[in-house]
Amino acid sequence: MAAFLRSKCSSGITFNHLRVGRTLMGSLGNNLYGATSSSVEAATRPSHCDAMSQQIRTFIQMRTNLKVVDNSGAKRVMCIAAKRGKYGARLGDTIIGSVKEAQPRGKVKKGDVVYGVVVRAAMKKGRSDGSEVQFDDNAIVLVNNKGELIGTRVFGPVPHELRKKKHLKILALAEHIV
Repeated sequence: MAAFLRSKCSSGITFNHLRVGRTLMGSLGNNLYGATSSSVEAATRPSHCDAMSQQIRTFIQMRTNLKVVDNSGAKRVMCIAAKRGKYGARLGDTIIGSVKEAQPRGKVKKGDVVYGVVVRAAMKKGRSDGSEVQFDDNAIVLVNNKGELIGTRVFGPVPHELRKKKHLKILALAEHIV
């Protein structure tokens, strides 16, 4: 349902986990009642998309739960610390986390402290061409302390901004590069 509402709201390309687009009118353009309504009508009449677009999307910080999108055996990780950045982690940053849910016969177990690279973040990230990339969830790929991948596959879309952060192995294993 969230993907449906996001596809109606966004002014760009929408994938299952991703929204890329250009914001023209801000929240006034995000209404479900039609594109021909005036800005006064849009401001006075509440929309379902306005509530979703006003949800605060911040950095990945301590105690943030992240989805693991590789086949290392972990399902969910809670962030303990961001390796760099004053406010938290963004796309391509490395974090330290604790495994909260794991598959029975995986390479990592529940309670393990692991390193991970953020491959999807719900916070908007501006690009140099003026577009913005925003994902529906926060997701990481687990790595060891040297930066080598623990898993052998990466699921879902991955932004090409990881190329600037020197995570080329993640891009090589990804299903879809956005």
